[in-house]
Amino acid sequence: MTTETLSSEQIIALAKKYVIGNYTRYPVCLVRGSGSWVWDAEGNRYLDFFPGWGCGLLGHCPPRIVQAVQEQVALLIHVPNTWYTEPQALLAQALGERTDFGGMSFFCNSGTEANEAAIKLARLNGKPKGKYKIVTFTGSFHGRTMGALTATAQPKYHAGVEPMLPGFNYAGFGDLDGAAKVIDGETCAIMLEPIQGEGGVNPAPTGFLEGLRELCDKHGLLLILDEVQTGMGRTGTWYAYQHWNFKPDIITLAKALAGGVAMGGLVAKPEVAEKLKPGTHAATFGGNPLAARAALATLETIEQEGLLERATQIGERFRNRFLALKEKCPLVTDVRVKGAMIGVELSVEGAPVVQGCLEKGLLINCTHQTVLRLLPALTVSDEQIEDGCDIIENVLLSLKA
Repeated sequence: MTTETLSSEQIIALAKKYVIGNYTRYPVCLVRGSGSWVWDAEGNRYLDFFPGWGCGLLGHCPPRIVQAVQEQVALLIHVPNTWYTEPQALLAQALGERTDFGGMSFFCNSGTEANEAAIKLARLNGKPKGKYKIVTFTGSFHGRTMGALTATAQPKYHAGVEPMLPGFNYAGFGDLDGAAKVIDGETCAIMLEPIQGEGGVNPAPTGFLEGLRELCDKHGLLLILDEVQTGMGRTGTWYAYQHWNFKPDIITLAKALAGGVAMGGLVAKPEVAEKLKPGTHAATFGGNPLAARAALATLETIEQEGLLERATQIGERFRNRFLALKEKCPLVTDVRVKGAMIGVELSVEGAPVVQGCLEKGLLINCTHQTVLRLLPALTVSDEQIEDGCDIIENVLLSLKA
């Protein structure tokens, strides 16, 4: 090992030799971040509108999270869940109190783990009645492990790892009648994202979520909401479902849960959660003191800095900019915004736009080939929003020309 400072070129060469190449990476090595800014090994600065793939809800190295982790790492880094710890108990209380149903929590390390736990919990609740199947929806994304991957109703992610697991039926996102048709006597749950993230920043259509709740009540099913991307205030409420008039049975969380520190979890109604008895499920690192302290600091930051309200303000500013751009740039066909979750649909491939923005010092994402996806930090400034939107506008108008 070496302590010398390496160049981007040297780091990239090492990674190509020793790191499995299962990611498409940009030829940039990031070494430092602060708020909505990141710097590469050569000192070039980038404005980040997609920090941590949505994990950086508070930006890079938010002060309260940094302080909490520094304090905790000197006290207790990890103990197994055969022992109680104060940070985990306080975090579960905080998450449960922010639901409308007094939820109880299970903690893990990622979104796919959270969704696996939800799938298992749904089956544990349904199996005594002979129920194990779960309905999910086209355009969804629930993770990369085999259960969560099978729940993901996109064939492109299944290619090469078939056969998928039994027990999942798919319906069209937004199609209540279609969902009703695939429910049978062995169905135990319906699972979906209230706003599809990887699927293109697609909010559930009016009445769809409430209709699914009615279907679940009619057939004795659990309603699972994958809030891995939408939870923790990203949309302007603690959980995105709170924008609608219904309550789920299980919510899954990850990404922003611990302000950038790896953490996942689920929050479930007590009568549902009780089926996770000793021996039924576990996660070695789940709810460890370090991650739990970071998550508590995340909640504290959101509350003390008024970031739920700020998420709504951020969304309106982006909406206004991109709707104005749509009027003068025919490449923009739709704008979808919910708080600090922004999707800009294009009539062309989005990859050249992402590359053009990178060259001008802005980091964004493209999903579903044609949707520019932005998940900015709730701490992003109005000036940074305007500067970033200027870059996106200039790149799109140059493509039009």
